[in-house]
Amino acid sequence: MVFQKKYFDKGDPYHCYCHKTSRLISEKFKSIEIKTTFQSRFGPQEWLQPYTDKTLESLPSEGKKNILTICPGFSSDCVETLEEILIQGKESFLNSGGENFDMIPCLNDNDDHILLLKSLIQKSV
Repeated sequence: MVFQKKYFDKGDPYHCYCHKTSRLISEKFKSIEIKTTFQSRFGPQEWLQPYTDKTLESLPSEGKKNILTICPGFSSDCVETLEEILIQGKESFLNSGGENFDMIPCLNDNDDHILLLKSLIQKSV
């Protein structure tokens, strides 16, 4: 996935898709506050913001001590979801004064996910 701001400036819809996903989840679960962040960045380029690591560090000072994270842009867990969010992100959040950090796992090899993939493949052939 490309998170560099230069691609956003050229019209890449990824940023919009992320916010649309958050909006749709918010509409379904009206009582849950959702914040969309972007965690992948390396090198000198400007990346999409707000940054996940900086957000996780600031949430406790904003009175948000208990959070549940989800990475809907990933269909299966990977280094970004497991190492950057679940391990480093959790540690950063707790070290900044957070109390409870949990993460919804990606779909991975869940039966419903596999059936969805099978259905999508069958429709395209």
